[in-house]
Amino acid sequence: MAQSLADSIRYQKGAIVSREIARKKAGTVTVFAFDKGQALSEHTAPFDAIVYILDGQAQITIAGSRRLAQAGEMVVMPADTPHALKAARRFKMLLIMIRSGE
Repeated sequence: MAQSLADSIRYQKGAIVSREIARKKAGTVTVFAFDKGQALSEHTAPFDAIVYILDGQAQITIAGSRRLAQAGEMVVMPADTPHALKAARRFKMLLIMIRSGE
C-alpha cells in the first residue's frame, strides 16, 4: 500500500519527532519532523547517512561546511564524519542509514 512519507509523521511544537520505518542489519530508515529551531548537535555515525528533505528547510553542517537543504533535495553524510542538523524552519526528512559492508 502506498503512503505519503511527509504525511506519516506530524510536527510537534518545540520537539523533534521520529518514526522508524525499517530496521535491518544493513541499516535503518526513519522519518523525522523538526519544529523550527530544533537541532541535532554535531555528532558522528558509523553509517553512511542519506537525508532526503520531504518538507521545509534544514541547515546541515558536514565537516564544518554548512548548507541549506530544502524539500526535494538530498544530502549524503559519510560515515564517521562530523555532522549536525538544525531546522532553519520546520522540516521533515527521510533518513536512510547504511552500514558499510565488511
